Amino acid sequence: MEIKIIKPQDQAKGEFDGGKILEQKPIGFSGEGALIKRLGPLFYWAWAQSSGEGGIGLHPHQGFEILTYVIKGRGRHKDTLGTDSVVGAGGVQVMQAGSGVSHAESILEPYEGFQIWFEPYLNEAIKRPPTYRKYVHEDFPKVSENGVTVKTILGEHSPISIVTDAKIYDVQIENGATYKYFLSPNRTLAGLAIRGNGAVIEEREVSFENKDFVIIQSEKDETIALQSTGEELQMLLIEIPTQVEYPLYRKPR
Repeated sequence: MEIKIIKPQDQAKGEFDGGKILEQKPIGFSGEGALIKRLGPLFYWAWAQSSGEGGIGLHPHQGFEILTYVIKGRGRHKDTLGTDSVVGAGGVQVMQAGSGVSHAESILEPYEGFQIWFEPYLNEAIKRPPTYRKYVHEDFPKVSENGVTVKTILGEHSPISIVTDAKIYDVQIENGATYKYFLSPNRTLAGLAIRGNGAVIEEREVSFENKDFVIIQSEKDETIALQSTGEELQMLLIEIPTQVEYPLYRKPR
């Protein structure tokens, strides 16, 4: 098992609307300072926060599958498909950009959320019509057991279906509790610690802190143990294939 801990200073940074929206990006665009440029089909990952209202004007997308997961507050989405949608805390919006769509984003109140881009096979994706779908917190399965609560954003029993092979979980681990996750060969588990500190427990303990980006890869079947060390640990976890069988877009340097 290979474990990498990427500290905040080695992640990308971004801001919009004159600094009203601030982003920490485990995976950013070229030139933004991210040590990690992509993980398999996981192309971009931003953790956005705002103390009040802010916005991003109309801009285009094509091909990529883009998920926005709201942790706190409300965000508004408008697009050239005619959509005008508000997503609240715990909700998700999914935009499959397909042959092309433009959208504008605005934050309506103090906000925290994620925007995550997945890359399907772009030669096929750009032939499909663009789509937009919205989901509320109650749409997602949530299981609590032995001090661990897991909300499945993308994966088994989730209402979301996308083309890219990926899974997303919002995991909360109480102090001293342990969450076990099975990872198959040629799969990558990436996690961002948004609350608290923790450790990956294997033959040795690999510690990580709040805001750290954790990347776990294995060449064999592995059961990964994640443990809170102190206050409650909350992580957004994304599982993707380490490699895919189709060509991926190469980001310019």
